[in-house]
Amino acid sequence: MTTITTTYQPIYQQLVSHLDPSLVLIGKQINTELGHDELNTFQHLPDLVVKPQSTEQVALVMRLATQYQVPVTARGAGTGLVGGCVPIEGGLLIDLTSMNQIIELDTENLTLTTQAGALLKDVAAYATNQGYLYAPDPGEKAATIGGNIATNAGGMRAVKYGTTRDSVRALTVVTAQGKILELGSKVVKNSSGLDLKDLFIGSEGVLGIITEATLQIRSLPKASASLLIPFDNFETALSAVPKILRSGTQPTAVEFFEADTIKCWEAFANQSFPQAGAAVYLLLTVDGQQSDVVTTDYEKIAELCLDQGAIDVYVLDTDVLKKQIWSARDAFLEAIKASTTTMDEADAVVPRSATTEFVAFTHQLAAEEHVRIPSFGHVGDGNLHLYICQDDYDDDTWKFKLTTIFKALYDKAIALNGKISGEHGIGYAKRPYLQAASSPAELAIMQAIKAALDPDSLLNPDKIF
Repeated sequence: MTTITTTYQPIYQQLVSHLDPSLVLIGKQINTELGHDELNTFQHLPDLVVKPQSTEQVALVMRLATQYQVPVTARGAGTGLVGGCVPIEGGLLIDLTSMNQIIELDTENLTLTTQAGALLKDVAAYATNQGYLYAPDPGEKAATIGGNIATNAGGMRAVKYGTTRDSVRALTVVTAQGKILELGSKVVKNSSGLDLKDLFIGSEGVLGIITEATLQIRSLPKASASLLIPFDNFETALSAVPKILRSGTQPTAVEFFEADTIKCWEAFANQSFPQAGAAVYLLLTVDGQQSDVVTTDYEKIAELCLDQGAIDVYVLDTDVLKKQIWSARDAFLEAIKASTTTMDEADAVVPRSATTEFVAFTHQLAAEEHVRIPSFGHVGDGNLHLYICQDDYDDDTWKFKLTTIFKALYDKAIALNGKISGEHGIGYAKRPYLQAASSPAELAIMQAIKAALDPDSLLNPDKIF
């Protein structure tokens, strides 16, 4: 028989009296997948799950949570990597995946309005099918739009189009007290007081729950080209990136990966990587409305890279080849995860001028600690994804090495004027590193904002701060 503890019995009774009881889950009705994220480093099941179907229902749930002082965690698809959606203190989990409707495509204002539970891949495909581009392109396409906004996800096209923040025009947010806020609008410019919309972007659910978003869309590029550029060493490859970015061209994506990551993918996919054998690769895309401009840009980039010391430049001139290479890039995380017993990740971001020094440091650290740290990342914006692999180490040794490596990586990133996270957020996992890297004044302001909007500290407790 499905039961609930005495602590949560009053709010459960209120929830099932106001909502369809099938939307409220307890006990064995709760899927164990709701107790962890993609990386599965932290696990804790909620005591209650509510699957709302509207903003008004989310507001009702929050009013009851405040009344009964129940901690609340909002969750999308659970594709995060830092424990941001894990209900560390149990309590009530709001699963937003049923709120997945695309509401409106406004071609006059070039906006698309969607519920927060819609998947990135579905929103992007919908826009494309209508002849438009939703620009943000994080590697995990099965993430929800709400999750992308909550972490200000970046992705591969950020070098040209910016992060998720740059494509959000308006938000509907439910506060801790159950009030509904309509923030921003379809306007392109806004100097009307404090921009509260931007306050909630990247706030990881600790200030309010995003339920709807109005997103900027663009005309779909009529032409695009991708280049795969192998190099003998990472120093040469990375020194080419600033030259590309100040060459007068505007690449859409500038990705970086090394041979050890390719080997993980080849084992995972049981395929050979096209043009394998180099130590390092840059993978670039150029897009635009005029094919001759795109051609001129990629030819200029190709010539620049060859002058810089590239082994060759391969134009991915068939749809099959382009799909194969970019699909491999999208699968790197899963491939590395499959190559080891356990792993954890860092997505530190440094100034683009410092990427060579940072990558050299990761190689040195891996050698000193005798730990694999395969990596890949968006070097067009200085954001590297580093994966520390347990392999054959016992759990105690692994935990010690992981702590040592994380501290060294984040200390180095901060020394290079970088930041703890470029797009995955802080969540539960990276709180100590944010606290160590932030000034007391910064932390005090963040905590003051949290206290003003969520005085009872019910929203996503134990995250960020």
